[in-house]
Amino acid sequence: MTSAQPLHWWLAQRRPSAARFPFDAVVTAYQHYGKHFVPDEWTQALIAARDRLPQLNGTSVTYLSAFLSGALDKIDGTFDYRSYLGLALLPIPDPNQALGAAQQLAQRDRLHAILLTDLIAFELRAAHDDQAPLPQQRPTPPMAAKRLRHALRAVMPALRRLSFVDDSTDLSEIALLRRVTAAVTVDLTAEDRRALQVSMLPVHTVHDEWMFIRVLQAFETTFAMLATDLTEIINAVQAGRMPLAATRLSAAASLLRESAALWPLLATIQPAAFHAFRPYTDGASAIQSRHYKMLESLCRIPDGERLNSPAYLSVPEVRTAILQGQVSLDDALAAAWQSASTDPFLTAAMREFSAAITQWRQTHYRLAVRVLGPERSGTGYTQGTPYLNNARYEPVFRRHPSADPDAGVDG
Repeated sequence: MTSAQPLHWWLAQRRPSAARFPFDAVVTAYQHYGKHFVPDEWTQALIAARDRLPQLNGTSVTYLSAFLSGALDKIDGTFDYRSYLGLALLPIPDPNQALGAAQQLAQRDRLHAILLTDLIAFELRAAHDDQAPLPQQRPTPPMAAKRLRHALRAVMPALRRLSFVDDSTDLSEIALLRRVTAAVTVDLTAEDRRALQVSMLPVHTVHDEWMFIRVLQAFETTFAMLATDLTEIINAVQAGRMPLAATRLSAAASLLRESAALWPLLATIQPAAFHAFRPYTDGASAIQSRHYKMLESLCRIPDGERLNSPAYLSVPEVRTAILQGQVSLDDALAAAWQSASTDPFLTAAMREFSAAITQWRQTHYRLAVRVLGPERSGTGYTQGTPYLNNARYEPVFRRHPSADPDAGVDG
């Protein structure tokens, strides 16, 4: 099952096709061994495959190149948060896409639903199939049931908006879980299936890493959507369309609050399981999240100390955009309110969004303390909980105080 022969067969072809690359065999091997422990036979064959890329043609070559970059990141010394989560291989909302608000939300909802129903399907399979991937440290049946319950709660709002589910049917929880996964699975395209497959290259074979990766990918999907929202909100303010800006910002706050349902799901991670795979994530840290930093800096431009700290040095393209004059919502409002009075609805929406961001930060910190301890480094040996403790007090908007709710992670 873990022989590299399919890859050797592909390499032996005079004109190998990128579209026929043996993704199935490679992903199966990575999930069997864990990326950190993949035998040299596989990595050398993958390096040879990458060397063949200039000889290949077709639209599949770019995607294969991105996959090989992620599969070989530990060999290349480029392993980071983005490659760990396979973000380049997922159809994450792009702030530069010219889509309407409804289309953008539908794109986000669909990817959110695909990621979480994949997690649900994985948990359901693992409960009854000893051959399921990542066999180490399976959760107890009560913990698995709790995880499924939280996953269902986190995915349902998106499924309702997409009309994938109907609240009128009285189903048991297990029947609803199966109906949800079936409804989404039927709708998957070949591209969706491939993206789900190739974006799951865990570093170890510990069961909980599947959930860990899918939840982080879901968060990134929402952050990308919110960065898109803020870009449009800034444009609306600059065009003098304050009611539109207020409505869009209030909706963004609602989406962020809705995504907080991912925290109780993530809180089902078993500390011992997390500490088993965590050492092999060295180099990948959430501090490298480009989408979150885009979101944060579109609210207000960070001060010099934060801009020159690891928080932004870890995301050089976001930092460069700021240094080149990126406009934040704070900046746009400062210019607009020089010639007009403040808009009470937009002010209220800013407070609402501030409260949602602050609650998100608080909950992130409290969960990290629960799993890591108050003085421990984070995933990838970054500053961890001390960093999160400081970051949770960063103001969201300079001119409008952030709320500071004492938010926790409910079980």
